[in-house]
Amino acid sequence: MSKSLKRVRAALDDAGAAVEILEMAESTRTAAEAANAAGCQIDQIAKSIVFRGAQTGHIVLFLTAGGNRVDPEKAARVAGQALGKADAAQIRAETGFAIGGVSPVGHLSPVTIYFDPRLGDFDLVWAAAGTPRHIFSIAPGQLQSITGAITAQFTQTG
Repeated sequence: MSKSLKRVRAALDDAGAAVEILEMAESTRTAAEAANAAGCQIDQIAKSIVFRGAQTGHIVLFLTAGGNRVDPEKAARVAGQALGKADAAQIRAETGFAIGGVSPVGHLSPVTIYFDPRLGDFDLVWAAAGTPRHIFSIAPGQLQSITGAITAQFTQTG
């Protein structure tokens, strides 16, 4: 088991989340791939969109429904700072995960997380478990509670 996957498992166990992490035969790197692998709607995928905060210099994570796109202007207002592109090295350094497998739990450093209310429309959502082939399902309220994510409107409309 990879170090990333072990951290996700430990974070879920520590939070008392009795969820099963599944290894998929195909990639779950994108929301569409993950939805196909899980056999769910694309909006049931809790995708991790990562930016770099201009003021803090640290990662800001937006957990959004798979079919939604983060609106950079709305996201910056929500975060209270300008947001820029986070490079792969910074994402790995602060979260411990490579792009395509960034989990909402098990980060190496504390990360500010915002939560798309669309995820709350489902009984279960699916999230990355630290690798491009591992995912887990969880009730959205439980995921929000475990991550400490703040509900906010940060997606594009229309």
